[in-house]
Amino acid sequence: MPSKLVEPAQATPSSNGLLVQGRVLHALLIREMLTRYGRNNLGFLWLFLEPMLFTLAVTALWTATRTIHGSDLPITAFAITGYASMLMWRNMPARCINAIKGNKSLMFHRQVRPLDVYLSRILLEFGGSSASFVLLVVAFWAFDAVALPEDALQLLGGWLTLGWFGAGLAMVLGALSEKSELVDKLWPPFSYLLFPFSGAAFIVESLPEKAREILLYLPMLNCVEFIREGYFGTKMRAYYDMEYVVVFNLVLSLVALAMVRLQTVEADYE
Repeated sequence: MPSKLVEPAQATPSSNGLLVQGRVLHALLIREMLTRYGRNNLGFLWLFLEPMLFTLAVTALWTATRTIHGSDLPITAFAITGYASMLMWRNMPARCINAIKGNKSLMFHRQVRPLDVYLSRILLEFGGSSASFVLLVVAFWAFDAVALPEDALQLLGGWLTLGWFGAGLAMVLGALSEKSELVDKLWPPFSYLLFPFSGAAFIVESLPEKAREILLYLPMLNCVEFIREGYFGTKMRAYYDMEYVVVFNLVLSLVALAMVRLQTVEADYE
């Protein structure tokens, strides 16, 4: 009995689309890396030097004033978790603001969409911030300056949630910056105003109850507290509501994707 010929499986349009998008993202990531860090890697080196210098300065100041504050919290790890977290939620939007204006020529390629440009910058910033955080912890641990995290999975969950928030905020501000130049001018000072309230330099337990309730509406503060609880464990009492952060991030992501989608439609008609 003759055997039936089996035709090779055909790739579905959806799988082809994902493959094309993956190639586009890879190409944009390489392009962004060369643009941002250069071929001599000095920019990449600064990615680690900036938080390291901040950590050393805060550690020295905290040690010198130990008789005043009397806290036994491991300040080196405290500074690393705070500053690394701040760099991520602050720098992601900064990289996406005016991202399309600087890449107008890419929009003539049919496969390239505004979402691809934003995602490439977000992924590069997330990867750089994560690598900086991990390498700083390992470096200070090697010199016995910090202990390793007590709950690495909780720390990872908090870090990913913070990255999710930063990505949503980045796409919203990126889309808005195409409508108004004010976004580019207002975000840098606004991010610096947010810094004292983001949890980078304090723990929520030290705040009065009323201030604590108000500031915990900031998603990044909840994430930093969650990250620090994963790092320090029983050494601190953390305050956070991660269910609130997840709902906030979902709404922010839907708004961001809708704005980027509208931006894509407008680009198609230009």
